[in-house]
Amino acid sequence: MPLRFRPDRLRQMLAAVEHLLREMAAAQDARNAAIEAVPAERRVSATNLAQYLAMRTQDLRPLQRHLSDLALSSLGRLEGHVHDTVQGVRLALLALLGELPPPDPAAADPQRLDGERAAGLLAQHAADLLGPCPAGRQTRIMVTLPADATSDPELLRALLRAGMDVARVNLAHEGPAEWDAMVDHLRAAQREVGRPCRLLVDLPGPKLRTGPLEPGPEVLRVRPERDAFGVAIRPALVAFRDPQAAPGDLPAGTPVAPLADALLFAAEVGDELVVTDTRGRKRCFAITRVGGGACLGAIDRTTYLGTDCRVVLRRGITKLATTRLGRLPARPSQIDLQTGDILVVTRDQRPGRPAREGPDGRREPAHVACTLPQVFDDVRPDHRILFDDGKIAGIVLEHAGNELRVRITAVPPGGAKLRAAKGINLPDTEITAPALGEEDRERLDWAARHADLVGMSFVQRPEDVLRLEAELDRRGRPDMGILLKIETALAFQRLPELLFAGLRSPPLGVMVARGDLAAEVGYARLAEVQEEILWLCEAAHVPVVWATQVLDSMARTGLPSRAEVTDAAMGVRTECVMLNKGPHIVATVQFLAGVLERMQEHHAKKSSQMRRLRIAGAARVPPPL
Repeated sequence: MPLRFRPDRLRQMLAAVEHLLREMAAAQDARNAAIEAVPAERRVSATNLAQYLAMRTQDLRPLQRHLSDLALSSLGRLEGHVHDTVQGVRLALLALLGELPPPDPAAADPQRLDGERAAGLLAQHAADLLGPCPAGRQTRIMVTLPADATSDPELLRALLRAGMDVARVNLAHEGPAEWDAMVDHLRAAQREVGRPCRLLVDLPGPKLRTGPLEPGPEVLRVRPERDAFGVAIRPALVAFRDPQAAPGDLPAGTPVAPLADALLFAAEVGDELVVTDTRGRKRCFAITRVGGGACLGAIDRTTYLGTDCRVVLRRGITKLATTRLGRLPARPSQIDLQTGDILVVTRDQRPGRPAREGPDGRREPAHVACTLPQVFDDVRPDHRILFDDGKIAGIVLEHAGNELRVRITAVPPGGAKLRAAKGINLPDTEITAPALGEEDRERLDWAARHADLVGMSFVQRPEDVLRLEAELDRRGRPDMGILLKIETALAFQRLPELLFAGLRSPPLGVMVARGDLAAEVGYARLAEVQEEILWLCEAAHVPVVWATQVLDSMARTGLPSRAEVTDAAMGVRTECVMLNKGPHIVATVQFLAGVLERMQEHHAKKSSQMRRLRIAGAARVPPPL
């Protein structure tokens, strides 16, 4: 017998496998209450999850190497059917030792959780939550509906024809009237196209954002297009318009400057508007079009137009009228930050501002509000704080009750600009604010009437899930699917408990919200974290939605990056891939559908599919079964 099949070596591996089976049985007993709380038809999934968690508390790599050396299962693809795989390895080792026991009647049980049944359970659970698989594709495509969906029914028809299987409405934006319009157009498009589509609504949850900032300067910068030598090749256009006039037919993207109507009525094509700009420089705009309470001016020099700037209407050398510009909208304000700067985060919602010199000549640090004041009860000194999807990192130096004094520890090269309504993450802080707030419950009323499933944002505790289940039951929708959005480090750490809670009220799914999650766990760890989420969900037979920035460049510009295509291809390991909105979203859906259809011939979850390779020298004759 070859050395690798020595009886002493086989017995050593057998002992390790039997120890593993005992640990799995003990874990199942320890979680019996959580398993029994799950409906009978899903209890097998909860049991499998408990067994998988017990197995993964140990380092199995040495055992895996030995099993692979024997050409046995290395336990690397057992997520959905843990006990059956480990027990199968045990029987194989006993057979090699010549000690195979009599046949076990349970082995012939049609309800035994083997690989085929596990795959069937996951497929059924995905269909319950996300709808049936589309023809020729196992992974569904979810699309976040843009605001255009409220007024453009053809967009919904085009998305359905391109391959959209789930439409997502983010209830953090727009309002009930706009949501109603989106739903009406979606349902009408379904009837016309003859294609099913589930509707997901996302509850906002306790999202932390920066508060408003003091208004910026009331100034409008216009500049011509220049070539590589700095020569103006296309003038800048500005529409000087009566603030009371109805919007006219202007070239797309033309900036508007308010001007008194009396001067506008006197203007003719060929006249000039001479503006003394904010720097005291005189700039001449050639009037190229007049009408509808506006005139269009062109200029080949950079100009800064500000509120109350003096304007002269001139025809040749004759001054026809003099006035001043009306009030221009304030430019969005921002706080410039560098590593080492101090930023004060306030509980109250007074507008933030950049650092400045105070009345006593001392420099006052910048400050900005946090839109969720409750976090001040939870955060502590030395906790990390991240802004704008992690682009700006800081550490809390001091907690003064209503203010956090933060030292900025990392910014992009050249510094950062912090603006209003940017996300805040506190990866070291357990936020006690409930995931389901008052506004979420109000939005849930609308969701219960219209949606097929609801996305729970910033879920952190099993109690959050149970509370949502109770709210849905109270609204007569215990059948509504729940999608748990994993977007914080704490939610990831507690994912097993969240799954046990969610399994109590199926259908259930998990969204890997990679934007916030990357900021919380760090970009360096995102790949391994999303792998662990996929494994745990497969063990619980829970479908997964792969989300955030999938083919984002293509949706925005029409062309994907190479890295995005590879990322999108990995979505075949999930039950659904989410795309965000963009002007090229229809083409992006078509592109993604093709990628997923081709990739499913190569991958199914973690398993590689051994399709014949399309390369020179690959065998063309299939082996006998």
